[in-house]
Formats: sequence, structure tokens, C-alpha cells
Amino acid sequence: MSELNELLATLGNNVSVDGSSVKVKDAAKFRTNIGKLVEASALGSGATQGWARYIIRCAALELGIIPASIQELYMARGRGDIPMTFTTPAFNLRVLSFHAARAMFRAAKRMNAGAFIFEIARSEIGYTGQRPAEYSANILAAAIAEDWKGPVFIQGDHFQVSAKKFASDSQAEINGVKDLIKEAIASGFFNIDIDTSTLVDITKPSVPEQQKTNFGLSAEFGSSIREMEPKNVTISIGGEIGEVGGHNSTEEELRAFMDGYNSGMKKLAPGKSGLSKISIQTGTSHGGTVLPDGTLAKVSIDFDTLRELSRVARKDFKLGGTVQHGASTLPEDAFHKFVENEAIEVHLATNFMNMFYDNAPANLTKEMYAWLDANSASERKPGMTDEQFYYKTRKNAIGAFKAKMYALPQVDKDRLSSAWEVQFDKLFKLLGMKDTSSFVDKFVKPVPVAPDMKFYLGEIADVKMADDLAD
Repeated sequence: MSELNELLATLGNNVSVDGSSVKVKDAAKFRTNIGKLVEASALGSGATQGWARYIIRCAALELGIIPASIQELYMARGRGDIPMTFTTPAFNLRVLSFHAARAMFRAAKRMNAGAFIFEIARSEIGYTGQRPAEYSANILAAAIAEDWKGPVFIQGDHFQVSAKKFASDSQAEINGVKDLIKEAIASGFFNIDIDTSTLVDITKPSVPEQQKTNFGLSAEFGSSIREMEPKNVTISIGGEIGEVGGHNSTEEELRAFMDGYNSGMKKLAPGKSGLSKISIQTGTSHGGTVLPDGTLAKVSIDFDTLRELSRVARKDFKLGGTVQHGASTLPEDAFHKFVENEAIEVHLATNFMNMFYDNAPANLTKEMYAWLDANSASERKPGMTDEQFYYKTRKNAIGAFKAKMYALPQVDKDRLSSAWEVQFDKLFKLLGMKDTSSFVDKFVKPVPVAPDMKFYLGEIADVKMADDLAD
């Protein structure tokens, strides 16, 4: 218990832990010191790390901050009980996620926004060195720091099956995804996006045959989620019919996937809820396509497909609608089109990492690029310029430089936070986030789920990540 006592001392003994009960004596003082727990969670080890995450999770609940599922909001949208006036943004915060999340909560409070998601993909967990428990601790600590109240939506994005690993040992890869789902749920992720679209086989003669492995495995993972989810919580589950970067999705593919998925769920989890949304491909790619001079190629999104498939998803399958991936590097004038074309959700990741590199001290980025030269050299393709190489690989350096990012002077962190906050503010406005907390309050009834102390203080398996996963 020495680690716990040391942590409590750093908090000025403002928090008490009695068995599984955590009490905050002075909320204002705790908010001021929450960063100490965040650093212990991110940079510490063993019991110190586990206690920091456990205290953050318990204290958040006591202060009215509740990890929640967005399921009922999306179901209400599917029924037509919510107007098509907004698209929920889902943000992948790869870098200094505590500081970035604080900026997001500040932007949200200014416009009374409530329908927004924090997420991290299976691939990102690997290269950022953020297991689910660390990521959720960062998000909940940010909510504490900014005096947020109510539900917080934390999502597992692209909990994806590696096609390469599946080909060599399918059961081991399936078990690996299930283990990650279990870990994420224990960490407070009550929204999970399953992605087995990597296994769609377009060489098959018919669309149902092409989608068979995709919808079959998605249903298997869906039934596992229903078995694992906490009592009185219906986790929001997303499926995916087309891998981002491939051909644009079709109505035939959507229907084949949904018919197969629903049939599978009926057998594996009779009477349980199915999907709340479906991800499709409309022309984007993760991170964008980089030209030799380092600029991004223009992207043409098939908004007609986004709109028409969203309508099919709502009308015939009672989902919230379609989801757009790979959008953060699009020009700002494209974002209002997601709302106009009835997308339920849009995923935003790469640009926030780009903003870190644009605003970080030059000596740090120089050191990170030198690290990439040594450690990501195998990813440099013939004819690739330095600009293309660094843009493609710089995500790989995030985990290795986590401690140095936390050690940045406060003035640098403040500059980053301000830049992120301006961008969150723009995106929230473009995506119609103003006053969406009223819809969240009406339809989302978050259930406080007590965290499992054994999970936080036990050993968490270091699951190796594949190298062919999407962000």
C-alpha cells in the first residue's frame, strides 16, 4: 500500500480510499491536482499506475462523470425522434490525450454540446503506448479538470481483425480481439466499433459470399460484447462493410452485411440488441494521401452514397445511420456536408496529431524524425520523399516519446491546447454540436458502473499489435 499512500500524499491527502470506496474531500483542490494522477497513470508502473487509474475512475463517478453508451441516442435518431441537424464527431486523441481532451471539454461547454465521442483504435493503442485503461483515465481526468458533468462517451475504434494474422492463425486473432474488447469494457469503453471488413473477399461470385466472413465474425464479436457488457448497460456496437481506402460501398453490400449480421446475432444472442450504426467507404483514406511535396491530395467524397445508405440503414434496419472514417484532413468546407447528408458519426484523428507536430518545439520534432530514420526505415518506399516518409511514419514515434511530451514546458502545452481548442470549436460548429446536450439528456440515461479494483491492480497482458491495422 506504500504506492497508494505516496499517491494520496501528492494529492494533499484530499482523497481517501477505504476498500473499494474512493472519496474526494475538496473537488476544486482535486481538479487542480488531477494532472499528478494523469502522469502517474501514463508514466508510472505497477501498483502506482494501477492506483492512479482506479482513483481517477472512481473519483469521476463520485463527481458525476459517467462513462456511457451512446446507444439510445442513436436508436432515437434511427426512429426519427431526433432531427438530422448534427453529426456526432468521434475524436482519436493520440498525443497528450489528457491535454487535448481538456481542450475539447472546454469547447463543448461553451456551446452546450453533448454528442461527441473520445476513441482510440486497436492500431493506435499499439503505437501510442496507451492501453484502454490509460486512455479512459486521461479522458475522465480531463472531464474532472474541466468540471464536466454527465455522460462521457469513450469508444474502441477499429477493433479490427488483422487479415495477415487471421490467415496464419484465425482463432488466435479472434481471441486477441475478444481479449481487447474485455479489457476495453473493464476500462469504461461502452462503445465498440468492430471492424472485420479486412476479411471481405471480393473474389467471391456474389456479394453475400464476399461479406460472409465479415458479417459472421462481426456477429460473433457482437454476441461476446453482449455477454461482457455491465448490467443495465447496452454497449453501442458499430459494424463496417467496406475497408477505408477500398472501393465505395454499395446498397447491396449494406443489405448483405446487415441480413447476415442480424441472422447471426439471432442465433448467437437471441433477444439482444444489434448494431447502432454502420461504417461505409465513400472515398477517403486514413491520414489522407500525401504528395511528394508533403501536401495532401484532394479527396472526392461520395456524399450521395453516404446519404442514401444512411437512409437505408435507418429505414430498413433501424440503425442510427452511416459512419464516415478518415475525415480529419478534409477541408473545413466539407464538414457541414456530413450533416446535410445525414451521417450519424464522423471519425477524426490524423489532423490533431499533425497539429502536435506543427506546434511542438523544433528540437523535439527533430529528435522524433531522427528516431523514425532509425526505427521506421523499412517503411521508406523507393521514390518516397522525406516529406512523404515522415508524414506516413511519424505516428510511430508517439509512444516512444510519451515521457518527453509530458515533460514539455507548460508554455508549449498551452500553445498546443489552444490550437486544439480552436479546431475543436470549429468542428463542433460545422457538425451542428450546439445544444446537443439536450438530446443526450433526454435519451441517454448513464448507468454508474463501479470499476473492478482487481482489473486495475492486476497484471494487464501486453497484447502485441499487428502491423496491418487501420486507424
